[in-house]
Amino acid sequence: MEGPFTLGIAGGTGAGKTTLARAILDRFGEQAALIAYDAYYRDLSHLEPDQRAAQNFDDPAALETSLFVSDLEKLQSGSPVRVPRYDFTTHARLEEGVDIGPADVIVVEGILLLASESVCDRLDLAVYVEADADERILRRIRRDVEERGRSVTSVTEQYHTTVTPKHNLHV
Repeated sequence: MEGPFTLGIAGGTGAGKTTLARAILDRFGEQAALIAYDAYYRDLSHLEPDQRAAQNFDDPAALETSLFVSDLEKLQSGSPVRVPRYDFTTHARLEEGVDIGPADVIVVEGILLLASESVCDRLDLAVYVEADADERILRRIRRDVEERGRSVTSVTEQYHTTVTPKHNLHV
């Protein structure tokens, strides 16, 4: 094998992708790097706040896949990258990114990771994390209420209107 080993972790919302990715990073330490696909949501700062919140974030078109693939290719070739930082409360990218250096193991994770052929083509191994749907929605509610300042009602409405239908289609 030439270059770093690239592991993709996919699965539904709240399945445990980030938990698994962090465990792998803990195991490999500085030899590993993590890129979250959801850092590549399109910047919606040009829209009014109510228009931002109305976007469908569960469709592959919501992500800037070409930038993600470009950054992944740079990392795979041994170059550092600056990964965008996305603010889920404002639905906009922050000005400062996160610098990620080359690593022996590159872990990429995201709900829609396997929906893109251009991403899949760059993975050495893809893992799908499966979890019970009831557990996933509970984890999502907890995360979105505690970390993203959302209401339980808004999370459950989104789950039923876009998350579940797009999960069934793309995940």
